[in-house]
Amino acid sequence: MISLSSPHQTASSAEGPRPVNLRTDLSPLADLIEIAFASSMDNSGRAAVREMRTMSRMPGLGLLSGSNSLMQGMGMGYVWIADGRLVGNVSTYPADGLGFDGKTWIIVNVATHPSYQRRGIAEHLMRSSLEMIARRGGEHILLQVDADNAVAQRLYERLGFVAERTWTTWRRGGAFSTPPPFEREPRLHITQRRSDEWAAEYRLAEQVRPDHLGGLGWLRPLHERQFRRGLWQEFRDWISFRRRERLIVRSGDGSDILASMWVETSLSSSTQLTLMVQPDYEGYYDEALINTVARRYGNGTLSLEHPSEATVTSAVLRRYQFVVRREVVHMRWPARR
Repeated sequence: MISLSSPHQTASSAEGPRPVNLRTDLSPLADLIEIAFASSMDNSGRAAVREMRTMSRMPGLGLLSGSNSLMQGMGMGYVWIADGRLVGNVSTYPADGLGFDGKTWIIVNVATHPSYQRRGIAEHLMRSSLEMIARRGGEHILLQVDADNAVAQRLYERLGFVAERTWTTWRRGGAFSTPPPFEREPRLHITQRRSDEWAAEYRLAEQVRPDHLGGLGWLRPLHERQFRRGLWQEFRDWISFRRRERLIVRSGDGSDILASMWVETSLSSSTQLTLMVQPDYEGYYDEALINTVARRYGNGTLSLEHPSEATVTSAVLRRYQFVVRREVVHMRWPARR
């Protein structure tokens, strides 16, 4: 059983909220996050907790915090001290992903120890974080919350957050047998997307993944640079051993892209998929693409984040042994106008 760190590990014995002090708070923060998110934490979350514990023991933590995105998020947040222990946390950091303008911020790790819940701790820490973000010039804030966590959703709604879209994370393990080939019509061709077809694929994304509904998924806003990648992005992929494949289905005259599957592989994580299908072809083109990927990459773990309301595609994923790992609501403050 995991227990919270002892009082001497926190920066101060004062009760209530205060800014994070990475030198003293990192280890008890790892304990709190592991307890609070035990039911939903995946491999990447557990790896982040291990990294926090490792870095808490390293000299020169102040220097490392400036160059490590995990430390930056932790270092700009707030914690709550009660009975001499760290029992609450909110982490914040400015978004720097594609399409962001420097005024968008992210809130993560909103956590209160189970023994101290229903005391207003999370709301107080959230309000402190919102005030800090406003002082720093932030204009938009993003967060995600488990779809079945009605208490947290009501808290965020009271603070002015509005739900954009609900997303399901699907995962297929590598132990399943290779599915048989998909029986498709002769006119259906799955092929690699050409570089000069980026605009056609972008039009498909504008239809099925509009930015006001969360774009391409968590921290992936809809932006043309996601589709027209430059040499620097390609170089970064090369040095980090990442590989990206874009499989598409074209319209009969070749002017439009009706379905697309992105396959992103790396040495250290599961194969990440992004699926977009024109609504008229759901249940057919999506299965053709899922079948192709499951046959080609099915010896490893496949992971896909997809809009939860896509019930036809969800049924296809279940037939191919994908299972639901998590369902979350993406929320934004303030609402888009």
